[in-house]
Amino acid sequence: MDRAQKAEQVEWIGGVFDANTVVIVANGGLTVSEMESLRGELRQAGAGMKVIKNRLAKIAISGKPAEKLADVFEGPTAIAFSEDPVAAAKAVKKFAKDNEKLTILGGAMGEEIMDVKGVEALASMPSREELIASIVQTIMSPASNLASAIGAPASNLAGCVEAIEKKHAEAA
Repeated sequence: MDRAQKAEQVEWIGGVFDANTVVIVANGGLTVSEMESLRGELRQAGAGMKVIKNRLAKIAISGKPAEKLADVFEGPTAIAFSEDPVAAAKAVKKFAKDNEKLTILGGAMGEEIMDVKGVEALASMPSREELIASIVQTIMSPASNLASAIGAPASNLAGCVEAIEKKHAEAA
């Protein structure tokens, strides 16, 4: 890798930390097929993953809030990242649960720095889509109840009219 490529890589890594939620993992011991499987799961979740050089990562995060994570860049490391705050964390935690060779080292979300427990807590939160569905359901529930309440008197009135008609039909 020449100097220009390294500069480009440092800029890219810095941009990833600035614009995404990032989960740093130790990927030592994973086979190529396991890495491809992890990358596939991350892609399905709307996230990505890149194996990075530790030295370049340390340069990229220097002077940024994520600089506190510089000491976790030891040995074979990779970063999982996503614009959705929980997508990368959920996918990595799920994969790490089934594969002990993958270890979560920490993460960053904007200016917030997370240790392993922080990443796991983030992974247990509902995704953006789940939150939106919950909010929509909460908003729609009163409207549905209101429609039922408005329609109930008319329904009751129709039932009464039908009962009266039956009485008149039987009496005649």
